[in-house]
This record gives sequence, C-alpha cells and structure tokens, in this order.
Amino acid sequence: MVKKVLTVGEILVEIVATTRGDGFREAQPLIGPFPSGAPAIFIDQVGRLGTPAAIVSRVGDDDFGRVNLDRLRQDGVDVSGIEVASGEATGSAFVRYRADGSRAFVYNIVHSATGRLTLTPSAEALLDRCDHLHVMGTALSAPGLATVTQEAVKRIKSRGGTLSFDPNLRPEILGTPGLREALDDVLAQSDLFLPSGEEIFLFTETDDEAAAVQELLGRGLQQIVIKRGAQGASHFSGSGRLDTAPIRVDEIDPTGAGDCFAGAFVSFWLSGSSPETALRYANAAGAHAVTRLGPMEGAATRAELDALLPGPSS
Repeated sequence: MVKKVLTVGEILVEIVATTRGDGFREAQPLIGPFPSGAPAIFIDQVGRLGTPAAIVSRVGDDDFGRVNLDRLRQDGVDVSGIEVASGEATGSAFVRYRADGSRAFVYNIVHSATGRLTLTPSAEALLDRCDHLHVMGTALSAPGLATVTQEAVKRIKSRGGTLSFDPNLRPEILGTPGLREALDDVLAQSDLFLPSGEEIFLFTETDDEAAAVQELLGRGLQQIVIKRGAQGASHFSGSGRLDTAPIRVDEIDPTGAGDCFAGAFVSFWLSGSSPETALRYANAAGAHAVTRLGPMEGAATRAELDALLPGPSS
C-alpha cells in the first residue's frame, strides 16, 4: 500500500525584488505573488510525483490564499486540512537577492492566518488518513504551528507511521523560545533526517561530519541524507555511504530547491525504491527546481526528472 504523506506548516506567498541589493530600505520593482512556504513546496513536489499528499495549514480568505490552494489542488495535494480564515491575511515573504547570491527576507508568518493554526475537525480527520509525516523546522517556530505539528507527530507515530525531518532553519528564527527543545523531540522520533550542509551539526557537539553522522545513526535514525546544493548530496545508513554528483543546470532561483529535493526523496523512499534511486531522483528534483523563478514553480513531474537522469532506474 502506498503511504499518504502529510506535512504541517506555513503557506504563504513570495514576492521577489527584481533588483539585487541588501533589503528593502527603498522602493524596488517586484514580481509575484508566487505560491510558497517550505512545507507547501515540499508537499507540492510530493503531489507532482503522484504520491498521495496532504497538508494541514491555514490561509486567509484572500487572493494570496487562493493562489496557493489552486496550485496545490492542481498538483494533486489533498487540501481538506487547510482552513480558510475569513478576515485574516495569508502569510507573505518579501525576498531580495544580494550581490553574492544570499537573500534578505521580510516575513509575515507568525501574525498571519498560518500563525493562528489550530487542529480543526477536518484536519483531525486528515491525520487519521495519513501514514507518513514530514516535519520542517519552520513548523516548530510559532506556537500554533508547533502545537499542531507535535500532535501530528504523536498520532502518526503512535499507530506505526513513519517520520521524516528537515530542519530548514533560517538564522532569523533560531532564537525562538522553545524551538530547540521541540527540534530535539522531533529528531528523537524521526526515521529519516534531511539536513542541509552544516545543519548536520545542529544536534551534536562535534564539527566533524563523519562523527556527527555516526552519532545520529547511533541514536536510532535509520537514514540521513545531507543536501549539499551545487555539490550534490550524500546518503548515510547502517549500510554505509552513497554520494551523488551535482547536475549542472543554469540556476535562476534557488528558493525551494531543498524542499523539492526532500519531496522527491521521501516519495521514492516510501515507494520502496533503493536509496541510490531515491537519492538520484531527489538530486534531480533539486536541480530542476533552481531553473525556474519562484519557490514552487520548479516542482517536477517524474517525466521531467527522467529527462535530467537518462538511463534505467530501479
């Protein structure tokens, strides 16, 4: 039986400055709104691959909410767990790229409709229909989001479901009260850990990657996948290490690449594919994502990933 994948977390729109520079201290030409939110990008990629997919979230009864609902439905995601809040605003992120490629953000998430997330009857019913939960660190950074996420972890794990965890933590939220404890609790219950680069060191005292991996596997994690962006990716388990080389593409926008990578890996992993196959397709999904402007625009179908990865798969 194919597992249904659930995530909990923020849905927002992203509005991008078309100029490069440091922040928004003066008027800038903008493009957007683009459907966004790390959990939403992740679950959209899952849906694009034909894996049963669902999200619990909350949006305002506005065009920013509708553009997200329309995209998620179009890509096969079950949106019955999304509450539409009358009189509230959907979250937003204004983004401007600096000259070195890093990004400056202005967020409205905590005080948006998403920040007031509660477990509605529709969301509770959805929890009972899902077998795998994917948690992102951002879903633990606001009280309402964290409460619902922790309840979802409890329910799905208690009936034998599986859990994947992507820290996805930006420096702006690392100091959030209670966040560290919530992250530690989720990691302790995870089957699959998907950090990006140096996030592998968030939960260990060592600064040596091999030692950090062995420590985390020793705590009970089944598999660890380190996303390395333009350097490819690595998979670790009790059977050893697998590496996949980067795929050379013309990068337009890196936002959402890690979320698409995770969506593809989880989809193939849950379908019973070998770790090597899951890693290759996830790497292709991350590469495909950066070739489109907008965080969710680069989510790929299986055919699009096959085009980047010619040859047989298992």
